[in-house]
Amino acid sequence: MPKITKRLVDSLKPNDRDLFVWDSELKGFGVRMKPSGAASFFIQYRMGPRTRRYAFGRVGVVAPEKARQKAQKLLAYVQDGGDPSAQRKAAREAETVADLAERYLDEHAEKRKRPRSIASDKTLLRLHVLPHLGALMVAEVSRADVHKLHHYMRATPGAANRTLALLSKMLNLAERWGMRPDGSNPCRHVEKYPERKMERFLSGEELARLGTVLSEAERTGTELQSVIAAIRLLVFTGCRLSEVLTMRWEYVDCERGCLWLPESKTGAKVVHLNAPALAVLKGIKREDGSPWVIAGVKQGSHLVNLRKPWYRIRKSAGIDRVRIHDLRHSFASVAAAGGLSLHMIGTLLGHTQMQTTARYAHLAADPVKAATERVGAALAGMMSGNGAEVVELPQRQR
Repeated sequence: MPKITKRLVDSLKPNDRDLFVWDSELKGFGVRMKPSGAASFFIQYRMGPRTRRYAFGRVGVVAPEKARQKAQKLLAYVQDGGDPSAQRKAAREAETVADLAERYLDEHAEKRKRPRSIASDKTLLRLHVLPHLGALMVAEVSRADVHKLHHYMRATPGAANRTLALLSKMLNLAERWGMRPDGSNPCRHVEKYPERKMERFLSGEELARLGTVLSEAERTGTELQSVIAAIRLLVFTGCRLSEVLTMRWEYVDCERGCLWLPESKTGAKVVHLNAPALAVLKGIKREDGSPWVIAGVKQGSHLVNLRKPWYRIRKSAGIDRVRIHDLRHSFASVAAAGGLSLHMIGTLLGHTQMQTTARYAHLAADPVKAATERVGAALAGMMSGNGAEVVELPQRQR
């Protein structure tokens, strides 16, 4: 057996069957040439009772001396108990990010998330995650891969951050399912983009104009009664749009003055109804055989969205830049201006985390500012010698 050199490899000629040439110095290292003329370097080793061959470099692409060095490393790996062939097979069968996405939807999202959230996840996967990372093996996804995707989406920071959060959850599950080592989530230390919170509160004047437009639409019949009722409920309850549109009559308890919502963004919750909200509910004509409070155009269905009618109504009211969700913010702003604590506002809105309600902290301080202004004015009058009438300050809310 000769030593495998470039001269030897160049002299090989194909025949009608596979040609094997073994190296004289490194046992188990050889060259295999197929009848087609394609040749590759390989090692041959025993794994238990079986003999295996492992090809690792094409002749003409890898130089014989480089191939010898690679063969030495592979044979040393075998000597330590490794199996290159089994390792390659496992890599070929390893799950990709696309496989992980499918498992995430089937085993996690479908069981734990609401339909709207699942639809959002599917959109992020289809538009961003799968086109960029879908073909990668789950175990091979690196922080550089995640950062590259996040940076690619920098023009839409909100979507970029939601995609990062989704990918992080998927890779945490991959660790739990044994697809990655524990603590290896590459989304760690990839910083989210700052987002500008869009919070718009309707003023008293704007709310008055909205009320006038709704009353006129009700009188003239230019909008569906269900549309008008839905918008009024959004204003008077501070509920989310989905909570109002999917409200069933079985959730309404007029006797106790509350809504029993079995599902919401934060789970089951009770919405306490004020008198105007109760009046709206009592004024809705119940559709025979329909469980929905806010009936849709199609018999037996609920209203799907308010996008088009809301555009018309807000334009008529002169509040063009107001979103439907801003009605919820407006409910909170009126509560804060009325002196309610942040804890109470969070309870009314169904918040489960204090930091979610904290955005209204500057509004909650307004009654305090008004009180200190009245005290200051009284003190200034006394010090100037003009005297001042005693003012009664509002009692501290508990």
